[in-house]
Amino acid sequence: MERIRKKLDDLSKKTVSTALILTFMKWIGLGTGVGMLCGSASALFLTSLSYVTDLRMRHAWLLFLLPFGGALVSFLYLKFGKSSSKGNNLILEQIHYGNAAVPLRMAPLVLFGTLVTHLFGGSAGREGTAVQMGGSLAEGFGRLLRLNAIDRRILLICGISGGFGSVFGTPLAGTVFGLEVLAIGLISHEALIPAFVASFVGNIVTTSFWGVPHIHYHMGEVPNLTLLILVKVIFASILFGLTSVFFSELTHTLKKSFSKWFRNPMFKSAIGGLIIIGLVYTLDTRDYLGLGVPLIQDSFKEEMSPFAFFWKLIFTSLTLGTGYQGGEVTPLFAIGATLGNTLSGLLNLYAPFLAALGFIAVFCGATNTPIACFIMGIELFGSSGSVYMFIACLVSFLFSGHTGIYTSQEIGVSKSHFISIPTGTTIGTVKQLKKKQIGK
Repeated sequence: MERIRKKLDDLSKKTVSTALILTFMKWIGLGTGVGMLCGSASALFLTSLSYVTDLRMRHAWLLFLLPFGGALVSFLYLKFGKSSSKGNNLILEQIHYGNAAVPLRMAPLVLFGTLVTHLFGGSAGREGTAVQMGGSLAEGFGRLLRLNAIDRRILLICGISGGFGSVFGTPLAGTVFGLEVLAIGLISHEALIPAFVASFVGNIVTTSFWGVPHIHYHMGEVPNLTLLILVKVIFASILFGLTSVFFSELTHTLKKSFSKWFRNPMFKSAIGGLIIIGLVYTLDTRDYLGLGVPLIQDSFKEEMSPFAFFWKLIFTSLTLGTGYQGGEVTPLFAIGATLGNTLSGLLNLYAPFLAALGFIAVFCGATNTPIACFIMGIELFGSSGSVYMFIACLVSFLFSGHTGIYTSQEIGVSKSHFISIPTGTTIGTVKQLKKKQIGK
């Protein structure tokens, strides 16, 4: 392998054209390899997730095992997880700094942990699982081929893109998400080709090779662009952005508070499970358990409870805040879609139209990825409402401020010239910076 690499390096130095061709071929090959791994992992995950969700729906008593399931997963992470417990943030940290490795054990741990969460009724998503599996497998793939640190960093980005694109069936959004999520206001172009290949191949492997379908939604009729409609959409988008702030801050606060109150992570998860069970019987509904896909589907077809978005937010923040495994994105889709449905009556707009805007805008505000979310909207809903979707993403992105669900996401460019933020600041450290400035 070293001999082949040396010959290729020598050959690439002869002409610019040769260097570009070899680089293109190299990243097509590596991106395809990562895409195949991510697509297969997502297919396994989605099939298993569908199976455990059906089990939970058929056997209501499984909810009572949620505290035990959470305690079991917390025990496994405490015993074997090591740095894997950082989740998506570990992958972002290694892309930024590369001072450690993403362990291969992360993939089976997060897969098992997420399936347990959904089997027993926790409210969580699937993006985190897909991204962590993708990053872990990409890192293992890079080490197997003995790639250097720079190339392994690019493969980690491919793992994010491949996992995201394959689990949601949005290869273009997956590509940009992997490039955009690293730092607010910056997009890394060095991984553009391999990230696209990984996302594109991953989606094909999931859907065509393994035959795992993706869910599709319909935006319905898009209103004509008028000043009044524009004002209404901007107003709704501000609320979408603020809702994403509420979700992110509540989830981070619960994680810190429960970890402080309950030093034992198994006990912490068990308590969280008991609280969720209590909420289910207090509200007399199980609508807010699991991914929240039925909530999303109903948001495009019928009038929803005005507080559906709030309760889905609470259930998800509690689940993730008490140590259960899973992502945030699909619940964010549900929160945004139900909130859009609720606002449609107040703003006198079509419910499916505003539900679609909320679907992508709340997710955008929580991840600070406006371009990826806009592209996802086009891939899921078509281009007829593209202007509105772009506006919703931009406004939500701005009003979400320097917050988000990924604490290791760097703030590459401040969202306002009135706010000065030093280079290298992350979402997790920006609050400490503000406290210091206030203290001065």
